[in-house]
Amino acid sequence: MADYFDAITPEQRALIDEAPLFFVASADPAGATGPDGQGAVNVSPKGATRPLVLDERTVAWLDYAGSGDETARHVESGSSLTLMVMSTTAEDAAIVRLYGGAEIQPIDASPYAAELLAASRARTLGKPRRVFVLHVATTMTSCGYGVPVLAAAGERGAAGKGRRFKPPLRSESPGARIRA
Repeated sequence: MADYFDAITPEQRALIDEAPLFFVASADPAGATGPDGQGAVNVSPKGATRPLVLDERTVAWLDYAGSGDETARHVESGSSLTLMVMSTTAEDAAIVRLYGGAEIQPIDASPYAAELLAASRARTLGKPRRVFVLHVATTMTSCGYGVPVLAAAGERGAAGKGRRFKPPLRSESPGARIRA
């Protein structure tokens, strides 16, 4: 059974602070696809940088280049966001979701950038492109029993770009990539 709260609880904050991985979900408010045919819903995994809980209703994180920019497109269109973390240990099964509206701040104008950069483990990702700030309206904690027990083996370097899972660009192929 899920429990809902109107702010981040101390227990939720502990999981957010410990989680090696988090996810951000957004959707185009109008249900529109992206400029290159992306779907209207987006889920992005994040791991080299952790979200920073600023207070019981505000969370910030760094955004790096290297993936699509759908979350930013959705926020700029007025989308709400969901941030999800999960326990990956055998002892403490739990999933925490934070729901709310977001804003995007340029790195050089964000009051949180210095603290986020100091706490970041993303040494191999280059310069961050912006700061996302989530203004939490509601939180939820659920059981997480379906999440497997996982152990973080370390951070990926620039060599781990997943080339094995990306087809070569072939303009004549019906499944050709539109852009890298």
